[in-house]
Amino acid sequence: MTGKRPVPIILVYRDMHYTITMRYEYYNPNPKGLSIGDCAVRALAKALDLTWDKAYEKLVTYGYRMKNLPNADSVWGAVLHDAGFSRHVIPDSCPHCYTIGDFADDHPVGTYILGTGSHAVTIIDGTVYDSWDSTSETPTFYWRRKNELSL
Repeated sequence: MTGKRPVPIILVYRDMHYTITMRYEYYNPNPKGLSIGDCAVRALAKALDLTWDKAYEKLVTYGYRMKNLPNADSVWGAVLHDAGFSRHVIPDSCPHCYTIGDFADDHPVGTYILGTGSHAVTIIDGTVYDSWDSTSETPTFYWRRKNELSL
């Protein structure tokens, strides 16, 4: 499935209804269409505009040099750092109430890769690109492309 799929969320607060529409787009560049725990490969492919094969090759090369697995945070983080991204921590003032969807709403411009500790996902200009709707997951850190405009 391709194309943007708005994910409507209806909030009810004190008998008032609010509808927020987050942008989520199905994205799975795996050449065989497999969903195999390759979130770091998918995230890098989207953020760096690479094919799945090139992103995987880059991660394996960095992993080999670092003597770590290709999907380790430190490995894909090193790839992003060398590609001009900077790492930031998300404050844990409300550790379970700030979601990937909230982050997308708060960052409508720019390229970001978010980490949850067990998942990586790319957000470009407020759209979440993933092979499943991960907007309700809780991010703990993010990488932002340097020298991009932001709001």
